Amino acid sequence: MSAFFAMGGYAAYVWPAYAVFFAVLAWDYAAPALRRRRALRELRARLARQSARKGASA
Repeated sequence: MSAFFAMGGYAAYVWPAYAVFFAVLAWDYAAPALRRRRALRELRARLARQSARKGASA
């Protein structure tokens, strides 16, 4: 089992590559949800400003 984790002496290159791959994969999964949340927050703020503007002018 330790031979597997040692990767034939290339573990210092292989395991960080796996870590970077999974970090990018996680970011690629989470980014659309974060972007959607930000867009909805901006839209709600814009709608609140518009309704406040309409209330002030009426």
